Amino acid sequence: MSTHQCGITKNGPILGDSAECGQNAVGDASGKRILVTGANAGIGFWTSLQLAQRGAEVILACRNQAKADAALQAIRSRVPNANVSSVILDMANLESVAEAVVLLSELDGLDVLIANAGVVHAPRARKQSPDGLELVAATNFFGHFALVAGLLPVLERTPGSRVLTLGSLSTLLVKLRLDDLQLHNGYSGWQAYAQSKIMVQSFGFELDRRLQAAGSPVRALSAHPGYSISGRTPRVPGVNEPSRGTLFADSLQAAFTQGKNRGALAVVRAALDPQAFRNEGAVFFGPRGWVKGAPVRSKPARVTTDSRAAEAIWEEAEKATGIKLLS
Repeated sequence: MSTHQCGITKNGPILGDSAECGQNAVGDASGKRILVTGANAGIGFWTSLQLAQRGAEVILACRNQAKADAALQAIRSRVPNANVSSVILDMANLESVAEAVVLLSELDGLDVLIANAGVVHAPRARKQSPDGLELVAATNFFGHFALVAGLLPVLERTPGSRVLTLGSLSTLLVKLRLDDLQLHNGYSGWQAYAQSKIMVQSFGFELDRRLQAAGSPVRALSAHPGYSISGRTPRVPGVNEPSRGTLFADSLQAAFTQGKNRGALAVVRAALDPQAFRNEGAVFFGPRGWVKGAPVRSKPARVTTDSRAAEAIWEEAEKATGIKLLS
């Protein structure tokens, strides 16, 4: 395998070191059109960069045009022939989602939709989106539910297309409140984040089940980036500029963390692996060591594959967005 796909080039880090090469790496993405939400920073940026390095056409869906431009510039400086563009999309605002759907529906095809955007550092007090929804759930899940529903026709006219949702290790650490999915009572930022990740990961698995039942050619799966943090991520002006304090604090966690550039590897593999759906059941990728490591097929948290929870989450999404999807 060439250094274009794995290793270090004169333009900086590509996918990491040889630990990510071989059977855990996926190849050329030329000819594929991929939409990445929240692509201007974090896992979304590194996923977009790595896909562009593999030859994909990447559409960066970002809330802010200035940040989108910074990400585009960073990618083009590392991949001179990159086929990248941007679209403005605020996942917490259903009107913004609808506007983006109108624009993106003009595409003649879409190979992969990566539902990456999300609030990581949730507010301490419960806040609402412009649509009156709990803000973290709106950003991490409800907006993506609406986006997938709107772009399903484009995906269905693209052979081999897939929807990829971004899960989290936090799905293993909290109990899902099925009777209060928007946390009207007893809100905490941690619960809001973890619960939103349970919902979006569950959505990915349930979406795949319903797509297959409906005879759709589209598939769905999920991935998680492990414990990936800014202070262990290469510095990119305008994209990732951790303070000295962050660099020091994050370096103390080196034994069980990795950079977001490495966390994105599992997302890239899930997006491109032609063998991803060779086995039945929920398809989930993550680092080999859970918190860090090369991307491998992984076992999701039990709650994210629970049919009762999936039904309740789906119903909540339809109620919150006012959109029926495969019901």
